[in-house]
Amino acid sequence: MRIGLIGCGAIGTVIARNIAEKRIKAELKCVYDMDKKKAEEFAGKFHTQYMEFDELLKQELDLVLEAASQEAARTLIPKALKAKKNVMIMSTGALVDDKLLQEIRGLAEKNSLKVYLPSGAIAGLDGIKSARDEIERVMIKTTKPPKSLEGAPFFEKHPMNLSEIKKPTVVYEGSAEEAVKLFPSNINVAASLSLAGIGPKRTRVQIIADPNIKSNIHEITAEGRFGVLKVRTENVPSPDNPKTSYLAALSAVATLKKITESIQIGT
Repeated sequence: MRIGLIGCGAIGTVIARNIAEKRIKAELKCVYDMDKKKAEEFAGKFHTQYMEFDELLKQELDLVLEAASQEAARTLIPKALKAKKNVMIMSTGALVDDKLLQEIRGLAEKNSLKVYLPSGAIAGLDGIKSARDEIERVMIKTTKPPKSLEGAPFFEKHPMNLSEIKKPTVVYEGSAEEAVKLFPSNINVAASLSLAGIGPKRTRVQIIADPNIKSNIHEITAEGRFGVLKVRTENVPSPDNPKTSYLAALSAVATLKKITESIQIGT
């Protein structure tokens, strides 16, 4: 499988390392990042090529993998689909925009392409997908070290000195639709959960800043006629970016393996 990678950050590094170490049956053919210098250094380290995005799309690729940002997903993924490339989207928060979601779905169907959405930093999406039609309520409670929340647009309208938080503090509660816009680097998991389940408007999100933890904790509770599903994950932050859970990068690796391997497990 020939891959074109968008994004040379924490997730992109894990993917490239796994390809280089032959844990994935794939070739990292080319990379793109808005930071050209960073991308060129990345390409040199992993023995691939940096290309401008339009040039990347001209290559013979089996998959264009976005691991950059919601903005990259919004602007570049439709172009990749129009260029008849299968895609993988890590910044799933962009897809709470129903117009964009329908555009991506329409382009994929029109061109007989696949759009892959890894589970990211949470577990339990198989169960959520299975029970989707029977689910009545879903809540995801995300607890993170305050530092990992710095820079979120939410704090432009709700100023808060995160360094002064001394105990677990709820900083946000609302819908997944709103949360992914206010915390675009922190809560893609809420988008993935909502897309697998009952949608971004009905999926509830609570974000807690806790100075006493070092991991990112995600607790999902889904209730309905099927019963109750509860899942808790405690994720080590990526060593390259504290806003990203290491498990999110590993979920991309797992999805690539699932695409390339003959035996597939799970829904």
